[in-house]
Amino acid sequence: MTRDSLITLLDFHYWARDGTLDAVERIAPEDFRRDLGSSFGSIRDTLAHVVSAEWVWCSRWRGSFPTEHLPAADFENAGDVRARWLQEEARVRRFVEELGPEDINRVIEYRFFDGEPMRAVFWHMLQHVVNHATYHRGQVTTMLRQLGAEPPRNQGLIGFYLER
Repeated sequence: MTRDSLITLLDFHYWARDGTLDAVERIAPEDFRRDLGSSFGSIRDTLAHVVSAEWVWCSRWRGSFPTEHLPAADFENAGDVRARWLQEEARVRRFVEELGPEDINRVIEYRFFDGEPMRAVFWHMLQHVVNHATYHRGQVTTMLRQLGAEPPRNQGLIGFYLER
């Protein structure tokens, strides 16, 4: 794995995020918070979970170990989610851009919320962040369809490559 490969993966991740948020911004505020029976209930709670998870992982890479997620109630609308996620994007990109070749394969020790010690290779963790978000974007797409709203544009990796 190379830093350029990781940057391309992040480019895909944030391209897909933007497409999802563009679609979510078109729904009514009450639909944003409506419990639709998904893993995290609402679109808001699902997106809050994803941006929070990204914050947690980037914090771990930097040697900090959060003990809880960001509260979903902090996000009144999709614009709030986008604003916070743009901050996280800047943190993640800065971290990745500062990596040397040896850092990509470095094993990082961290702790789960309960304090359990863990360790993993950095690039495995970054791939996990992107894959995790992809999973939940699919849930958001389903919830948008449940609401009768227009889903996001194609979110697939090949769609990203074709658009580049």
